[in-house]
Amino acid sequence: MPGRSEADRDDFFDRVWEVVGRIPRGKVTTYGHIAGHLGARRAARTVGWAMKAAKGTSLPCHRVVNRFGALSGKMQFGGPHIMEDLLRSEGVTFDEDGCVDLEEHLWVP
Repeated sequence: MPGRSEADRDDFFDRVWEVVGRIPRGKVTTYGHIAGHLGARRAARTVGWAMKAAKGTSLPCHRVVNRFGALSGKMQFGGPHIMEDLLRSEGVTFDEDGCVDLEEHLWVP
């Protein structure tokens, strides 16, 4: 977040992680929905940075997708199919383009 202090960034990341921790099993949300919920509608990219910084934690980061339902963060999981496998194991379905069926699985914080 340009022009922000490191403490502001850390606080924003903490707030992102709190939202991510509440995403129900079998549901997904988007970077933009999280940003909007936190009052920073234009900070979807920063939400992505928070997801990257959460790598290796117990947070269900696999439940955060882009606005089209695409698995844009999939390489953060150690391979191109792990994120999809985690979502499928929770009952999440995908369309013919490999995107999450957002009509069925979108959770809005």
